[in-house]
Amino acid sequence: MNRQKSDQDSIIIRSTTILCIRRNGKVVMAGDGQVTFGQTIMKANARKVRKMYKDSIVAGFAGTSADAFALLGKLEAKLEEYRGNLSRASVELAKEWRMDKVLRRLEAMLAVADREHFFIISGAGDVIEPSEGVMAIGSGGAYALAAARALLLHTDMEARQIVEEAMKITSSICIYTNNFLTIEEI
Repeated sequence: MNRQKSDQDSIIIRSTTILCIRRNGKVVMAGDGQVTFGQTIMKANARKVRKMYKDSIVAGFAGTSADAFALLGKLEAKLEEYRGNLSRASVELAKEWRMDKVLRRLEAMLAVADREHFFIISGAGDVIEPSEGVMAIGSGGAYALAAARALLLHTDMEARQIVEEAMKITSSICIYTNNFLTIEEI
């Protein structure tokens, strides 16, 4: 049977932009608020960044919202199990995510940080610790990363200012990123 492709089949759910900076003892993470479905902006003020584990960890997600919330819940449980050890919780989450038949289908990516570590966690089992005190994920991640790196290298701006400026630049370039920001700092 030759099935015609429907409009619903061709809808692509786009990501977001999450950016995290470490500078002068502070860790600041920001996420934009835009949720898109196909060619339509469905929501402009979503919160994709939050604090976790006694406000000592920041986490942000890019990808399908329901999937990301499921993963954030799993991460929170791992953080409780490993008493806030972000490295161990991240590795254990990535292993479970990669091996579990249901979790494996989740379409999201997480960025998590505490004062010492930054990790990007994916469903492929990746736990990547970016260098240079900056990480970014999502459809606008490359723009945010480039802007933040330039600001880190060529200014004395504080972490929060860098995040705000880099996200402003990103929202002017990436059509899947807006300028409604949720910013968390530890």
